[in-house]
Amino acid sequence: MDELDLEDEDSFEKEICLKTESQDKGTRIDKYISSKLTDFSRSRIQKSIEEDNILVDGASIKANYKLKGGENILVRIPKLVVPEIVAQDIPLDIVYEDDDLILINKPKGMVVHPAAGHYDNTMVNALMYHCKDNLSGINGVLRPGIVHRIDMNTTGIIVACKNDFSHNFIASQLAVHSITRKYYAICLNSFKEKEGTVDAPIGRNPNDRKKMAIDRKNGKRAVTHYKVLENFGKYAFIECQLETGRTHQIRVHMASIGHPLLGDDVYSRAKSNFKLQGQTLHAGVLGFIHPRTKEYVEFSAELPDYFKELLEKLRKSS
Repeated sequence: MDELDLEDEDSFEKEICLKTESQDKGTRIDKYISSKLTDFSRSRIQKSIEEDNILVDGASIKANYKLKGGENILVRIPKLVVPEIVAQDIPLDIVYEDDDLILINKPKGMVVHPAAGHYDNTMVNALMYHCKDNLSGINGVLRPGIVHRIDMNTTGIIVACKNDFSHNFIASQLAVHSITRKYYAICLNSFKEKEGTVDAPIGRNPNDRKKMAIDRKNGKRAVTHYKVLENFGKYAFIECQLETGRTHQIRVHMASIGHPLLGDDVYSRAKSNFKLQGQTLHAGVLGFIHPRTKEYVEFSAELPDYFKELLEKLRKSS
């Protein structure tokens, strides 16, 4: 692979020339490029093909073009145009706030920070309105104040930082896995054991970049400790404590041992008998050393109403 020096290089995030081999014959070009440029999603590569920014031997092709082997592929991935992120007056359920930190009980359906398809109505938009310019800038313009995140349909507690000092202090605790993070979930199938640990590395699913998967060869170590709080026949109410914090960790780990989360439409094939908006997962407890006082502090967020009502239904039916 050779980097190119083109006159209009400023308009592209990546410019590269690929030479296919005989063993690549029959592979779809979008799949082939995705395997070579793992930092870019397949949909973004397909869009570049549609816009004629990817050429095979100088000619335009379609995303379903199958390689013959021996082709020269010019790949140009345009830079993403990031819209201005604006402050929005969106109510926040504030659990705690001081000059360094703010802890939010995030509702279901709220995205933590702006990204493709979600540039407004996120927690960051709300934080920018509430905190004005008092948010750390370490993670850039799209994620001011954000040290960690939880999924859109996961509810519960999340901390944001108001300055770079507190951001670095909290981030260092995340890096060494010293932060207390307890989640509550309803999953499929009852347990025989009262507690257990899933220690299985997680990486990007090679067949679907939007999903994660157990990857024992290339994945990063991931550890989830779980405790069974109640069994309901076909379901169970559990507490999960994270030792690490990989993307979709609890969802992937519980699905891997035969207990996918109720309502999870990504990692479970089971149809839900309840009207749910995504997985039943709640970040209930967050504890860490405070950056200013250097004392351990712990915060909690009550289960959302839908979750409590669902537990009552399960208790009555079991």
